[in-house]
Amino acid sequence: MAALLLRLSLRRCCLPASRRLLSNSLPASASAPATAPGSASALAGPQHQPLGYGDAEQPEVNLYDKNPEYHGFSSDPVVDVWNMRLTFFFGISVAIVMGSVFVYYLPDHGMRQWARREAERQLKQREAQGLPPIAENYYNPEKIILSPSASE
Repeated sequence: MAALLLRLSLRRCCLPASRRLLSNSLPASASAPATAPGSASALAGPQHQPLGYGDAEQPEVNLYDKNPEYHGFSSDPVVDVWNMRLTFFFGISVAIVMGSVFVYYLPDHGMRQWARREAERQLKQREAQGLPPIAENYYNPEKIILSPSASE
C-alpha cells in the first residue's frame, strides 16, 4: 500500500521535473557563444534564468473535459479510477474490518468478565460450605462507626 502510494506520488510530482532535467535540450543561454574571460558580461556572472522561468506558457487543461468522472488522483482516467478504488477499499473497508477486529480483541479493562467468574466461584464455594449466598451482615457491624445523632 505504501509502496503504491509512493510510486503514484512520485509519478505525479517528480516525473515531469525529471523529464525536463534529463532531456537533451539545453536552455537558450547555454547554446549562446561563450564570452571572452575579461569582458564585462563574463564578470557579471551567468545570464540564464532558473528552470521554469521564461518557458512558454502552457494552456490550462480542464481535467473534467478529458475525464468527466475525475476523482482528483491522476489526470489519466484509468489510473484515476483505480487509485480511487484502491483508496476507498483500503481506507474504508479494511479500516472498518481491522478496526472491528481490534476492538473485539481488546483486553477486558473493566474486569467485567473476571468479576463474573469470581462471583460464580464464590457462590459455589459458599453453597459447598452450606452458607447462604450472601451473608446477612455483609460488613462487620462492630467495625461500622455511626455518628451520635444517627444512633438516637
